Amino acid sequence: MLAFITVDLDPTLLAGPVVIRWYGVMISLALVIGLALAMREAGRRGIAQEEIVHIALWAVPFGLLGARLFHGIDAWKYYATYPLQILALQEGGMALYGGLIGGVAGGLWAARRRGLTRWRLLDVAAPSLIMGQAIGRVGCFINGDHQGFPSTLPWATSYVNHASLAIDSMPRHPAQLYELLYDLALFSLLLILRPRLGREGLLFLIYTTLYALGRLWISAFREDAPFLLGLKEGQLISVAVLVLAISLAVHLWRRPAVDELPGTSPAR
Repeated sequence: MLAFITVDLDPTLLAGPVVIRWYGVMISLALVIGLALAMREAGRRGIAQEEIVHIALWAVPFGLLGARLFHGIDAWKYYATYPLQILALQEGGMALYGGLIGGVAGGLWAARRRGLTRWRLLDVAAPSLIMGQAIGRVGCFINGDHQGFPSTLPWATSYVNHASLAIDSMPRHPAQLYELLYDLALFSLLLILRPRLGREGLLFLIYTTLYALGRLWISAFREDAPFLLGLKEGQLISVAVLVLAISLAVHLWRRPAVDELPGTSPAR
C-alpha cells in the first residue's frame, strides 16, 4: 500500500501550433469567476456592474504585470541566466502577492478616476480575490509548482509525469492544496461576515489579515529559498501586509459606522 499519492498529470491540455496549458486555463477561469462574483456583489452594494467591468480592465493587466514582476524578483538568478523566459507566461511563474498588489493598485487608480468609494470597492473585491486565488492554486497543483518539503504523510504527493514542473518525484507536502483548502475556508468566512460588518473596508482588511496569517504558515511547508532575514518572499510580504492591514483595521474601527447598506446590518 502506497504511503503517498502519485500524481501523473500533464500540465499541457492541448498541444499543437497553439499550446494550451492547464495553468492558463485555471488563471482564465479565476478571472471570469472572480469578475462574476464582483459584479454580483457590486449590485448588492449599490455599484453599477459596468463600473466593475471598467475597473477590471485596469486591475487585471496590472495584476498580471505585478505577479510576473514579483516572481522575477524571487527567481532573479534563473532569469538572469535565461532572460527571455520571463516572457514564457504560459509555463506559470506568477507571484500571488505581486498579482494582488498590482491588481489592487490598478483597480484603485481606476476607481479614483470614476469617483467610486474605494473602501466599498475593496469590500466588493475581497470574496472574488480569495476565490480567484483558490482556483489559481488548482493550476499550480497540476503544474507541480510550489511544492512543499519532503514528507512521509499519507497525503504527500509524488509527481511522476515527465512534463511536470515538480522539483523531483519525491513525496512532498502538497502546499498548493493546503492553500486551496485555506482559501476556500476563508471565502466561506467572508460570506458569513459580509452582512455583519457596518464599516466599509473591514471585510477587505479581514481578508488580507487572515490570508497573510495563512500564507505565513503555508510558506513554512514550501520548498522556497530564503529571500531576506531568513524569511521567504511570501512570508516577508505577509508580515508587511499584517502590520499594514491591522493598523488600517484599527483606524477604521474607531471611525463611526456607515449607514446600513442593502443586505448589511450595523456593527454592534
